[in-house]
Parts: sequence; C-alpha cells; structure tokens
Amino acid sequence: MAGNKGGQGISHWPETERPRERLLTEGPHALTNAQLLAILLRVGRQGSSAVQVGMDILNRLGDIAGLARCGIEELCAIPGVGEAKAAQLKAALELGKRALAAPLTKGTKVTSSRDLFTHYHPTLRDLRHEIFKVVLLDAKHAIMRDATVSEGSLTLSIVHPREVFTLAVRESAAAVIFLHNHPSGDPTPSQEDRILTARLVSAGEVLGIRVLDHLVVGDGRYVSFADQGWLTNHDVGVGAKGELE
Repeated sequence: MAGNKGGQGISHWPETERPRERLLTEGPHALTNAQLLAILLRVGRQGSSAVQVGMDILNRLGDIAGLARCGIEELCAIPGVGEAKAAQLKAALELGKRALAAPLTKGTKVTSSRDLFTHYHPTLRDLRHEIFKVVLLDAKHAIMRDATVSEGSLTLSIVHPREVFTLAVRESAAAVIFLHNHPSGDPTPSQEDRILTARLVSAGEVLGIRVLDHLVVGDGRYVSFADQGWLTNHDVGVGAKGELE
C-alpha cells in the first residue's frame, strides 16, 4: 500500500498510487482518510511521506471526528504538522461542515425541529464547549436571523433571559427558537437545561414573544422540547423556586 512506503517521497511513487493522481482518475471516494489528508498536507516531514503524517494524525486523534474536535495547538504538536498545515486542515474541515449545513437563510420558514437540526448539527457536533444560540422569527415563523447568545465550557453556559430577549425585542421578533449543543454527544436535557427553558418561556410570555422550541444537539441526534411537549412551566416540571418537581 502507498501508506507503507516509509520515508520514500510521494513524488517517487508510481503515479497510479499517488493520492492526488488517484483522486483525479478514480474520485475522492477511492482514497483513504490518510490519503485525503496527504493531499491537504502536500508534503510530509523528513523521513516520512505526507500519507504517513496523515496516518500519524489519525492515530493520535482517533479519527476524522477527533481531528475536527482538536485545537490548533494539539494539531501542531504532531510531528510534520505546523501552523500552516494545521490551518489548511481546519479550513478544509470548516468548508465541509458548511457544505453539509442545509440552507437556512433569512425568510426561510421553520416547519420542524428536524430542519433546524439538519442545519446546525454539522457546526455544533464537534465543539468542545457549549454554545447557546437564538433564532429570531417573524409573525409567520420565518427566520429573521440567528445569533450566539453565550459560549461556555463543558458545562452549561450561563444564559440570562435579558440577554436573549434584548436582541429579540430590538429586532421586533414575534417568536424565538433556542438551540445549544452537548459536547458529550448525548442530547438528553439536563436539569439545568429544563430550568433554563422554563425561565425563558416565562420571560417570553411577559414580553409577548413566543418560545417555539429549544433544541439540544448531540452527536447525530437531538432532543426537541416542543416535540416532547415541554414548553410550559408545568410541562417542564419547574416549581415556584425554579427547581424540578
């Protein structure tokens, strides 16, 4: 196999085995992950080909998902990967995420929680910290814009109703949808998620801005508060002191 040629440079390989030439003649589906990475890396390091460096990246990080989750410093620590190559890899991954995200532009009408999940999942699933987003909707439930309200660590971001609804009031939104990710990959809402949602629903009722949904996005799956019927204080199960009943 091409990846076993040790320190021999790719330029010395038979053309039929070179990753770039194989991609052009057979298509990208014919290449291994290491070979695809080699095309982005372009060159390897002393004594190792670009394919070998690609294999080292995958061995160190586990798989492509691990590459997507890792930081620049962690990637640069792999021999043969400097800042320039790390930037190239991250740029390619980001383009892939954006290509997978379904169009969700201004004026698009939200018809289901699946629509939102399909759009946001590629960009949220590999994050190591939680991001809380709000989608602003007009009276016909068409999208006006979205915004990131808060970014946190591996635990729930602290989100205040005033931060969320200040934007909604300023933009004259008639309704909102909330989304946040769980870096663990498990979208099961936590106690904090449910308490926060109840508080946001209550704030929206006071302001006359309806909360249509709160999606918790995990790895390949999600939980929709609207689909579960959890969008009132009673349904969420929150008592007068903001605790789950």
